[in-house]
Amino acid sequence: MAMLNFGGTEEKVVTREEFPLEKAREVLKDETIAVIGYGVQGPGQSMNLRDNGFNVIVGQRKGGSSWDKAVKDGWVPGETLFPIEEAADRGTIIQYLLSDAAQIEVWPKIKPYLTPGKALYFSHGFGVTYNDQTKIVAPEGVDVILVAPKGSGTSLRRLFLAGRGLNSSYAIDQDATGRAYERVIALGIGVGSGYLFETDFQREVYSDLTGERGTLMGAIQGIFEAQYDVLRANGHTPSEAFNETVEELTQSLMPLVAENGMDWMYANCSTTAQRGALDWKDKFRDAVKPVFEDLYDSVATGKEAQRSIDSNSQSDYRVKLEAELKELSDSEMWQAGRTVRSLRPENAE
Repeated sequence: MAMLNFGGTEEKVVTREEFPLEKAREVLKDETIAVIGYGVQGPGQSMNLRDNGFNVIVGQRKGGSSWDKAVKDGWVPGETLFPIEEAADRGTIIQYLLSDAAQIEVWPKIKPYLTPGKALYFSHGFGVTYNDQTKIVAPEGVDVILVAPKGSGTSLRRLFLAGRGLNSSYAIDQDATGRAYERVIALGIGVGSGYLFETDFQREVYSDLTGERGTLMGAIQGIFEAQYDVLRANGHTPSEAFNETVEELTQSLMPLVAENGMDWMYANCSTTAQRGALDWKDKFRDAVKPVFEDLYDSVATGKEAQRSIDSNSQSDYRVKLEAELKELSDSEMWQAGRTVRSLRPENAE
């Protein structure tokens, strides 16, 4: 384990060099990893584990679209693909990768199979942190661990196939066997993490919910809409407004940030762009910081969790969600985006 120092704050991290794949395979050689759920994280994590040589099975509701997707991905019914309860019974490590709402619903079916010595694995701290609301409390004889890739399951799989890795956090909430640490790190390496940094279940979910509602999804969409609308209101065409708002950011500037940081991206832009960015960044920071403070308070007090549980448990939730997503998709900005993307050189005929 290495220690990273960030201005006096130390963090524990584990790299592939310190904990190579061969060691991970040795640690888990006698384990059966049962991946429960085949939605957002399930496919990427299970296929990466399978391709890395681990003993993996998938548990999913039989007959649904996710079951069919698992079959298409090479999971064989009766051999590596089972109904949820059977997979949980067979697994020594149960990767609980259902959605937060589905975890609450399925928990009474899973809990009986959490016998002493097994490990219960999460990729999100939601169920454990908000257990007053979710009722997800593991038995005492079970390791409770977490590996949270910092991105979608789709990104995790794509980076794995490209020979790269997606950084992940890891946490141990309960070490019943004395093997929780080596189990969680081996699993983190197995699912394709670039490196692993230490956290706990509460910090993971607090940062994750804040990030999703903030710069990763909610805030960025809000900023996109605001700038696009101002440009359109002042006579700019949809193509120009979209290119200046989204396309240049995602295709040109963010790759530079990913490569060497924001300062390096600034250094590779015009002096006019540099001056304007430095002059205006503080105004944007001061404008949105109170919103982030309200957001974090809503996360820390459980309001966001309860809102999510209440809305996701409604019988018509999926219908309402699809309607909201369709409204977003049908907006002029994202219609312009589809046109702009189709004109990229790699997509042009």
